[in-house]
Amino acid sequence: MKTVITGQLSTKIKQPVEKLLEKERNPIMHILHTTPRTDGFCMPAEFDRHAGCLLIWPTRGDSWRSGGWPARKAFAAVAAAIARSEEVTMLVAPEQYETARAMLPPEVRLVEMETDDSWARDVCPTFVRNAEGTVRGIDWGFNAWGGLVDGLYFPWDKDNHAARKVCDLYRADCYDSRDFILEGGSIHSDGEGTILTTESCLCSAGRNPDMTKAEIEEKLCSMLGAQKVLWLPRGIYGDETNEHVDNVCAFTAAGKVVLAWTDNQNDPQYALSKACADYLAQQTDAKGRKLEVTLLPIPQKPVCITQEECSELDLWDGEPTRTAGERLAASYVNFYIANDSVLVPQFGDPMDKTACEILSAQFPNRTIVPIAAREILLGGGNIHCITQQIPLGRSSIYA
Repeated sequence: MKTVITGQLSTKIKQPVEKLLEKERNPIMHILHTTPRTDGFCMPAEFDRHAGCLLIWPTRGDSWRSGGWPARKAFAAVAAAIARSEEVTMLVAPEQYETARAMLPPEVRLVEMETDDSWARDVCPTFVRNAEGTVRGIDWGFNAWGGLVDGLYFPWDKDNHAARKVCDLYRADCYDSRDFILEGGSIHSDGEGTILTTESCLCSAGRNPDMTKAEIEEKLCSMLGAQKVLWLPRGIYGDETNEHVDNVCAFTAAGKVVLAWTDNQNDPQYALSKACADYLAQQTDAKGRKLEVTLLPIPQKPVCITQEECSELDLWDGEPTRTAGERLAASYVNFYIANDSVLVPQFGDPMDKTACEILSAQFPNRTIVPIAAREILLGGGNIHCITQQIPLGRSSIYA
């Protein structure tokens, strides 16, 4: 297993990006009311090549302890690791610009933009691409993972406007899908017509309660250019997003997935993972292939928040957002696939090394980069949740 600790922006990215920048950029951004499928666009796989990656600098005191300082160090480590092989843009609140600039390497671009929190996966656009290589964004509706039913904060209007602002920033045409509530962490694509999601999330009462499962599936296929949706029944125990798929199962290649797993039948995660494994064993993808499922262990010991960590969080509406001893939704599946590497969360657990070894075998042409991720997890998500890839296209969408 290879690991990376330090390094500069890879020379491998320079030539492709320089060539892209020579191409003609879109002069303006259009708001589109068609669908990607009818226009010939689909969501590429994350393991496909990227033009870049988006992150959002953490500031929210009821999400990030000690005023966000420990989380900022973790976000900076993630951004620096990704920047070795692809362009990284960090969205940052105006009052945090100087701090972010001082903490981040110079190759990370900063863009001032106000958001309600720092979950780029869920509030930034989902990008789609056509056969000619044109890249467009999708502006989903966002209601903080459940709105007034079981959402995690209010208001969320800044987050709900972030995707369209990002499309405008990159001059990427934008599909208007604000009438449909969806977060990027609730979907994975194999790039060949298959979408992974969980029933527990997309069929939850706080998202699209007036739609049937069949209607939601049709919406996913039309917006992501897919032919088949695989509905995992559950996610990771305690995942406050109603169990996003990116925490429990992910494509590592076409026809291959990793699934979060525990052999401990007394662990509450066992029943959830077993239900997913049983489901996947009976399924084929859009190409008719049986899926090759690799089990990826969860941490051996439950990862729980301490009393000290709780005391360093701000209250929200007069109430604490975490309880001492609360089990966090720790999973190694929440990795990010960069162009030349895979960033794997680490929890100071005996399974950290095992997870890296398993993922090294899944990605033989990429370097495994272990990232200390507890501070991100304390906010409710992990490395995949704070990142959003921009697929490589025919022409640059960089402003």
